Amino acid sequence: MFDKIVIANRGEIALRVLRACRELGIKVVAVYSEADRDLKHVRLADESVCIGPAASADSYLNIPAIISAAEVTDAEAIHPGYGFLSENADFAEKVEQSGFVFIGPKAETIRMMGDKISAKKAMLAAGIPCVPGNNDPLSDDPKTNLKLAQEVGYPVIIKAAGGGGGRGMRTVHTEAALLNAIAMTKAEAGNAFGNPTVYMEKFLEDPRHIEFQVMADSHGNAIHLGERDCSMQRRHQKVVEEAPAPGITEEQRKFIGERCAKACIDIGYRGAGTFEFLYEKGEFFFIEMNTRVQVEHPVTEMVTGFDIVKEQLRIAAGEKLSITQDQVKIQGHAIECRLNAEDPKTFMPCPGTIEQFHMPGGPGIRCETHIYNGYKVPPYYDSMIGKLIAHGETRESAIARMKTALNEIIIDGIKTNIPLQHDIMTDSAFAVGGQNIHYLEKKLGIY
Repeated sequence: MFDKIVIANRGEIALRVLRACRELGIKVVAVYSEADRDLKHVRLADESVCIGPAASADSYLNIPAIISAAEVTDAEAIHPGYGFLSENADFAEKVEQSGFVFIGPKAETIRMMGDKISAKKAMLAAGIPCVPGNNDPLSDDPKTNLKLAQEVGYPVIIKAAGGGGGRGMRTVHTEAALLNAIAMTKAEAGNAFGNPTVYMEKFLEDPRHIEFQVMADSHGNAIHLGERDCSMQRRHQKVVEEAPAPGITEEQRKFIGERCAKACIDIGYRGAGTFEFLYEKGEFFFIEMNTRVQVEHPVTEMVTGFDIVKEQLRIAAGEKLSITQDQVKIQGHAIECRLNAEDPKTFMPCPGTIEQFHMPGGPGIRCETHIYNGYKVPPYYDSMIGKLIAHGETRESAIARMKTALNEIIIDGIKTNIPLQHDIMTDSAFAVGGQNIHYLEKKLGIY
């Protein structure tokens, strides 16, 4: 096991990794921007290194500064968390070339899965169902693209091969709009991702978003930890996640989960990962793989009793998976509400000072957050300030516990989305479960 690692991230995920390190007896180096010197994990770390000013480009995305921090502190490995550089193949490559261990997949795997076209081809080869469409970049020939759209069937969606985070996508409902949509998406993809390549898929109109958590070691072993439902979204950003997904049968879980695990072995995957699917009319369609730990990993941990972050560290240290597939048991139900520093109606970020913070408790309640009384939420980063997770024997009991926790939690001094989360938990359709990815936006009147 490692003696010391660098946590190349901030906020709640940095604190989550630090806690896993403490359990395994690993010393922690926290890197931070000038705006983040008062973060909780920075105060708790064994060592800390300032890597630049507030702007992400000059700090959390500054590869030389992060690697230098590992060098001067004599660390052995770097954990990227999620976001920032976590799915940056160049970063993973430079970490390894500098003599450190990247706690995640190999650079070539990140590149393969980061390109949506190569990822789709790899999944088809592994027997995983994909959304109908072309498996190659769209050409510059208008006639070819118009013919392809007719074969796929309108509506279609044009996607950036290197896209993510809900950007680089356009839905096209008519032939008249197709060529302009392709041109605009190519331009946007080139500007946002440095890669103008786009491809076409059938647009599924009422799907759910369901993802499978996987773990794989470097010894040819891989398992899945069941699925999560992440359909409660706003502008392609997840708001509520739960495990297991309502209405998914054990047979479906086994069928897709085993194929995800096999795909990990086929592509030589290492570490934690997530296969994301659209689910419509009883069928799964692969859309992308996230080659990192997910924001919503706690719901899977709650229903399996398995520590995903500790397993990441063990795998990166060269150990074999600590459990086999037949040891994975799904028990009860878990729901996660993302807590954001934002206006619950306009969704505008609301940075500022936390005047009072009270964490909820009780059976089955878990609160993952880095905030504390007097903490100043900076305006420079994502507005998420924590996650509230509730676990119960049934979905109904998990919802009931979440309602209680949302009523108990106090975050004064800034606006948060807690009212929105309470509204979702008391929604009659959510109580039934199984809404599609457009449900929340329609409820909010923005779809």
